[in-house]
Amino acid sequence: MGTLVSLISAFISGEAAAALRRARITTILYGVAGVFALCGVGFLIGAAYVWLASRFGPLATCLGFGIGFLVIAGLILVIHKLTTGRQSRRRARQRKADLTGLGITAALALLPALSKSKGGLGVVLAPALALVAYAIYRENVKPAPGKPDRDDPR
Repeated sequence: MGTLVSLISAFISGEAAAALRRARITTILYGVAGVFALCGVGFLIGAAYVWLASRFGPLATCLGFGIGFLVIAGLILVIHKLTTGRQSRRRARQRKADLTGLGITAALALLPALSKSKGGLGVVLAPALALVAYAIYRENVKPAPGKPDRDDPR
């Protein structure tokens, strides 16, 4: 049995080392390809500059390229800001749902042990009824006119 385990672990570690080597080579190749792609884009931008400078003059072309790149940078930042806020709200909702599920699972796991304890079902039902009553209360209470609801994700 020990021989089989050592054989399997050697096979797995050999496969892991080979996979790591392939991943390293792939990463290096993608990095080199990325550098050449950036060089190509740089030459294309240079060619566009030379072509436009011959048509509109060097000063107007420089101004146009500068303004164009600033507009692109601004658009990237605005899009990033919008998507980050949306992702943050989505993560908060997911975290809340996960914690709720975890709490329910823990309560259900403890239910048999608590029902057999000295207090019996009273120990379990009193907090559960209080939580249900609070949830009903929160759902039916309207927020004040000037104050937004705390649970509203907007």
